[in-house]
Amino acid sequence: MIELTGSQLVIRLPEVHEAARLTIDFQRTLRIPDDDREYPLPAGLGQFPLRHVDDFARTVPAPWIEHGGVMLAMYQAEALWVRFDGQYPFAVKIATGKINAVTGEGWRDGLNRDPQDYLTAPAQPWLDGYCVEKGVIRQFVAMPLGRGYSAEEQITGRADVGGLQIVAYPMKREAFASRHTRPGMWLGTAVFSKSSTGESLGMGLAPGGRMRQEIFRDHSDLSDWDQRHRARCFVHIANSVQWRGITGEAPPTQPVTAEAYRRARIPWFDYYAADLKALEGSGILGRLRSVVQLGKDKRETPIPENDSVAIDRVVQLRRGLERSEVREGAF
Repeated sequence: MIELTGSQLVIRLPEVHEAARLTIDFQRTLRIPDDDREYPLPAGLGQFPLRHVDDFARTVPAPWIEHGGVMLAMYQAEALWVRFDGQYPFAVKIATGKINAVTGEGWRDGLNRDPQDYLTAPAQPWLDGYCVEKGVIRQFVAMPLGRGYSAEEQITGRADVGGLQIVAYPMKREAFASRHTRPGMWLGTAVFSKSSTGESLGMGLAPGGRMRQEIFRDHSDLSDWDQRHRARCFVHIANSVQWRGITGEAPPTQPVTAEAYRRARIPWFDYYAADLKALEGSGILGRLRSVVQLGKDKRETPIPENDSVAIDRVVQLRRGLERSEVREGAF
């Protein structure tokens, strides 16, 4: 079962294990420059507020009712990252417009290992973008569907889906029991925080600037994951105009500027996990054009204020030892 509690998705699967719980939220953050430099991780600046799609059934686009799930508001060129928190291990698949953010492949049910098309929480505490090469992602950046910028449109040539799709599979009870007693394997949440203080379809996510982030290889057996049980959610993204039309309200947040980030002396982050190996990255995703690259081809300026940013303070993070139900719809 998956529930919306405040602005967090809370997954509970007590039929698998009484401790099988995972929370997921979507963090506002600085959009890093799309200038071919590699940047450290920007901080989380608070959660994007989430709403039930079903609460606005009369005003949301019809496809959103079919998909169910939740919605959030983003401005064009605004960035987000996804945070995972919990003590029980889950395998999590994330797609944007039903394009897998780890492999670049179209949506496939279940967990696949060749290539690995999922991440594991809590070993992977967050995901900031598309895995384009080993140790490098391109940041998730919101862009209007129908303009050709989203990963979905670049790969499929269509703007049919948008948003994010998330499916989480818990570890089997017996696999968890055999592993959690080994020091540093699973138990214990992270001892750090990254936080420092198509029109009818809404928005899609597109590849932005380059960021240093590893997507870790799963060190367990594929059979350790309980694929008979899952929780899934479709996360729709509305632009500012669409959000007003749906809710009658102004979007609840504003994009963060580089100048405000600098003025507040918010640090950047590097995450170090010596005991985990990184995936090589996706050749499919590595061939995507960034928003700025495509904008130049189109003679457009889709991202304002794209000047390079000076990095003056980086915090090194090391891996620690460690309720309203959301309706599932069609994927």
